[in-house]
Amino acid sequence: MRKFASRYDRLGTETAFAVGADAAAWAAKDNHVYPFHLGDMNIATPEYILDAALQAARDGKTGYAPGPGILPLREALAVDIGMARGLNLSAENISVQPGGKPVIGKFLATLLEEGAEALYPNPGYPIYESQIEYLGGKALPYGYVATESGFEINRAEIESQITENTSILIYNNYQNPIGAESTEAEMRWLADLALKHDLWVLSDEAYFEVRYSGRSKSIASLPDMAERTVILYTFSKKFAMTGWRLGCAAGPKDVIEAISKFNTNQESCSNHFVQAAGIAALNGPAEPQNSILVELKLRRDALVQALLDIDGVKVSTPETTFYLFPDVTDIFKRKGYSDATKFRLDALHETGVSFCSREHFGRPLPGEDKVFIRFAYSGINVDQIQEGLAALKIFWE
Repeated sequence: MRKFASRYDRLGTETAFAVGADAAAWAAKDNHVYPFHLGDMNIATPEYILDAALQAARDGKTGYAPGPGILPLREALAVDIGMARGLNLSAENISVQPGGKPVIGKFLATLLEEGAEALYPNPGYPIYESQIEYLGGKALPYGYVATESGFEINRAEIESQITENTSILIYNNYQNPIGAESTEAEMRWLADLALKHDLWVLSDEAYFEVRYSGRSKSIASLPDMAERTVILYTFSKKFAMTGWRLGCAAGPKDVIEAISKFNTNQESCSNHFVQAAGIAALNGPAEPQNSILVELKLRRDALVQALLDIDGVKVSTPETTFYLFPDVTDIFKRKGYSDATKFRLDALHETGVSFCSREHFGRPLPGEDKVFIRFAYSGINVDQIQEGLAALKIFWE
């Protein structure tokens, strides 16, 4: 039997893709699937971005680019990120990446010593846990407390785990999968904690611009936090560019230089003509982005209403992201389930509705006694949301 390097056993995956495989297998048997499982988008990338990419390719921007990214894009990103967050950034604070995801591994590879501890949200994006453990760190999960209006960070859980060996805090405000948004008090408490314990912070801000009311804020903008925070930024959600694979790390100059060194070692550079498209996206009209948010809000409202119409479902209405994280404990128990996978697959096979379970977003924490599932509404239209949830209502009730 072939033997892989021992560290490979520590590598996890993005388990929502496994749910996608189940959905694809069911669809391959001529069944209709309502795809709530994956945070992809069925909204077209705006035309002016497509035009910029095509023109750049025709102009010969098909070769290597600088490892940290082309200067005009880094400058445009510094302005865009800085203005939205009240930060004074320059191109030296930006390292362009082939998507937002690479920032996670490169940040940890730069700053996490083997054996050191890193705090990360759970439920949360599973790549945090995967990369911490793959790189030889000790993953310390912190959870959330469900409230009437959404979710709050379990402060006691974080504080109880910090030791002298803890060096990293991963913070995903506007959070995948639960849609949580910190109050200003919660964010300030978290910043104070990072300062007190001298923690580096990865602020995953993939959904910073995906909001329907109010205004987003970055932990990097709080006093003394800019010098210990790296921001994960991505074009994927903001401009409906999930498959283009374009993002960046924004942070202190020395850390950004180190992250760019990983660029040279791993992918050499991000695609040149895609970077040109990124410049067009940042400098283009606001209307296409506004239209994306209008459409996502219509989907959110339709999905919230349809879920609340099902007896036994509890769900709040987040003002950010494109995810809902309903509590289905009553239905789970009423239908006699004991296994989350069977619960999910039965819904798929009986109704065509495909969603993720809580278990796809990190190992369940001790003491969890409620059953949550995640619905993404970025890749499904309003009529399909209503049709799928009507079938689910019949099945569950």
